Amino acid sequence: MFKVVLSRSRLLPVILLLASLSDASARVRSFDQVAISPDGTRVAWVSSAENAAGEDIGGSAIYITDLRSPGSKPQRISAVAGNAAATENHIAWSPDSKQLAFLSDIGTDSQPQLYVAQVATGASRKLTTLTGSLADPAWSPDGKSIGFLFTENAPRADPLLPIPPETGVIANKVYEQRLSVVDIASGTVTQLSPSNMYVYEFDWSPDSAGLALLAAPGAGDANWYVAQLYTLTLASPVLKPIFKPRLQIAGPRWSPDGRNIAVISGIMSDEGFVGGEIFVVPAAGGPARDVTAGVPSSPTNLYWRGSNEILFAENVDGQAGISMVQIGSGKISNLWTWPGVIATDVYRSAIDVSLSADGLQSAVIRHSWTQPPEIWAGPIGKWEQITHSNSGVVPTWGEPKSLHWSNDGMKIQGWLIYPVNYDPSRRYPMIVVAHGGPATAVYTGWPEEFFNMLELSARGYFVFNPNPRGSLGFGEKFAEANVKDFGYGDFRDILAGVDEIVRTLPVDDDRIGITGWSYGGYMTMWAVTQTQRFRAAVSGAGLANWQSYYGQNDIDEWMIPYFGASVYDDPAVYARSAPITFIKNVKTPTLVLVGQYDGECPAPQSREFWHALKTFGVPTQLVIYPGEGHVFIQAEHQRDVMERLVAWFDHYLKPKGEN
Repeated sequence: MFKVVLSRSRLLPVILLLASLSDASARVRSFDQVAISPDGTRVAWVSSAENAAGEDIGGSAIYITDLRSPGSKPQRISAVAGNAAATENHIAWSPDSKQLAFLSDIGTDSQPQLYVAQVATGASRKLTTLTGSLADPAWSPDGKSIGFLFTENAPRADPLLPIPPETGVIANKVYEQRLSVVDIASGTVTQLSPSNMYVYEFDWSPDSAGLALLAAPGAGDANWYVAQLYTLTLASPVLKPIFKPRLQIAGPRWSPDGRNIAVISGIMSDEGFVGGEIFVVPAAGGPARDVTAGVPSSPTNLYWRGSNEILFAENVDGQAGISMVQIGSGKISNLWTWPGVIATDVYRSAIDVSLSADGLQSAVIRHSWTQPPEIWAGPIGKWEQITHSNSGVVPTWGEPKSLHWSNDGMKIQGWLIYPVNYDPSRRYPMIVVAHGGPATAVYTGWPEEFFNMLELSARGYFVFNPNPRGSLGFGEKFAEANVKDFGYGDFRDILAGVDEIVRTLPVDDDRIGITGWSYGGYMTMWAVTQTQRFRAAVSGAGLANWQSYYGQNDIDEWMIPYFGASVYDDPAVYARSAPITFIKNVKTPTLVLVGQYDGECPAPQSREFWHALKTFGVPTQLVIYPGEGHVFIQAEHQRDVMERLVAWFDHYLKPKGEN
């Protein structure tokens, strides 16, 4: 339910480095996507656009480097002449590695369209003239067509953006994202999937005759949580149901022999933040088989290597990993792990890898809390750095360490950031940061944009990032351990981690605060109703009342797998986990922040919590940011969030005059 980057996924906070606290973000060049060519000889990526002098010109641009010529200057691929600015992204290689498909919004209407460029010459050709949202181009294996997702006349590109104000008669207008195909030779576009179905992901069959897709009827934002696996053919585009999962599914991949389709299935609170177990389903229909049952990690993306092996990226114990499973035997082999992030693009999971056709070469955007993002390529786990755009950037926060502790018979993991210039003879305040989701985990990647808590370590705080039950990275049983139990077991896990830190490190137990965004905002509201241990709190886009939230948000379907029923069928289970139920217990000074047009965690939830605290005389302040959605886009609002948050914690957790 909550999200980390402005992307196609759902609900978790996007993190931001603010110039008022640090100028590190101003110096960091971002990388939004990377893809290695099928023949393994070239790497393409998307990053901020620059002119010949290396100056940022706005928008994003596509670059290609030839791995056979180390040190050569990257070539820009574009629909733009000269150094004109545009937003160009969503890259996809042709099967023969000679062409690159991409989206570009060049033009007077800034409407993204699909283009194809010849890599050898750089010449590009416009393939579509559409109005709406386009995404995820993918070539057919025979190279004759490109499939993509298209939402005609879409009012906004992402559910985390502000929802349009609702006035007058509220119509249930649904904009369906449809699977579409463009013929390369003629430019003819065909919308294949039915007009009443929203398609989330797809994959081509190896013979190019059909596609596998994840789809559901109705509104896309809500119904990803009930999507099923279907197939259709180009000759007869009628959806054939293949697999109705117990929980969410993601990442359909057709096997090379055409006999099976693999997906990841598990409890997932956010589209795009993937984790679960790998199921193999016969393409013709039949029982699905879990080939990673009980794996102590969360597979996030998968790739067939032959027809009996699946390579998968995974979140494992708070780290990025890559493993292999033998379909027949179920044997799993870990190939590589690392305490950081390997990614291919901002539109999907934070852990992924781009593979060549033979699986021997790969490319990633690699970064961590100690290493800024760069493009790396080579055999898996033996990558060499391709770009050096951020070679002069160093962290301005303290040392990160992975921690483990036990609670309720479970092994729990989290990350602790030490204060800058840590002195073990001093006693320090600490901020607990509850992550969003809940089905996600703390990724130790270089902070991007909104709500960056690492900077608090530069101001003399320990910063604790726990991964309690319900998080990804520790197996599906662990991820489902908070079902019908929000705020209970997961909060006990957090408190047990705080106890362990206070016991072993010079943290002042009388100067601990808590914060979080989205589900982390909910956990912050919950925390102050359950204990007075926290001396200050800052809740961002929180949830005060699950019962009223059910009818206020745009994505109510995500709640049923977690609560076991709708609020209309079992209101008591929702009330049991609602902070408002225990609101009279609150004594902790609490700052409440939210966007005016947040469709994921609507502003009335924050107002309801603030109103109650104000009524009972608890120090509190509510800030509703005009025009913002679930993540904040306006720089002045991003700065204001951090400045208020830091001032709030400094006021309540630091003696006057302490840095």
